[in-house]
Amino acid sequence: MQEVRPISQSTYSRAWAGSGSWLVGRLSWLRRPDILMIPLVLIAFLLLWEAVIWLGDYPAFILPSVVDVLKAFGQVLSNGILWRHSQTTLFEVSGGLALGLSLATLLGYTLAKNPAVERLIAPYLVASQSIPTVAIAPLLIIWFGAGQLSKVLICALIVFFPALINTIVGIRSVDEDLRELMRSLKAGRWQTFRMLEVPAALPILLGGLKVSVTLSVVGAVVGEFVGADQGLGFLINQARGLFNTPLVFVAMITLVLLTISLYTAVSLLERYLLRWRRHYKPAG
Repeated sequence: MQEVRPISQSTYSRAWAGSGSWLVGRLSWLRRPDILMIPLVLIAFLLLWEAVIWLGDYPAFILPSVVDVLKAFGQVLSNGILWRHSQTTLFEVSGGLALGLSLATLLGYTLAKNPAVERLIAPYLVASQSIPTVAIAPLLIIWFGAGQLSKVLICALIVFFPALINTIVGIRSVDEDLRELMRSLKAGRWQTFRMLEVPAALPILLGGLKVSVTLSVVGAVVGEFVGADQGLGFLINQARGLFNTPLVFVAMITLVLLTISLYTAVSLLERYLLRWRRHYKPAG
């Protein structure tokens, strides 16, 4: 029969220390005041909201209460109206981002590598930004109809210029010594682009992407305000015409949640792609 040995005190200590470190790791977020402040600020905002309604005695069509908004939220969720309009807006935002970022990246890389071409085109690009999107949106709807294509184009236009500038700045921020090193190693253009330019410019490109995802939602809503039969912007217009202010708040809150979700997705992508920076320590 095999001898059963008693567990030593040191074994107990190591096991307790291991479980304790795991627990501390899981609860480490409790020591972050920025995370703890999020629900506190939200609760304070909701209390202030209710206090303003109580002091001003406002009717629901002017300023609805939190309960009115929650009731409207539940109603449009149950009948599927909110999902249908949110899906339309999300499709327009996704299409606009894909088109605008693709064109901006291609043109930005070309201009970054050809300063003479940039000096020729830059005045026209800057001049195009002086025209408000609200003024261009009606023309695009006239030319391309009130469907989703015109909204995609509006989103693409509004994200194009910030993405273009960030691409140019990002590519030109690559250290010239590193470029010289790649040339000394006989690296081709594709190798230099893949192994040097993209990783070096990635922080700036992702910063521009954060701005672009926020602006794309604005572009979709502007297009839906001008002319649409679906989307969260259309839902706001419709609810406003019916004096259904709680539904207006529901649509606006959904837009906020959509924007935060897209921004968070880009932040997580940035954290993943730039994870090497957390472990990199420059020499000296």
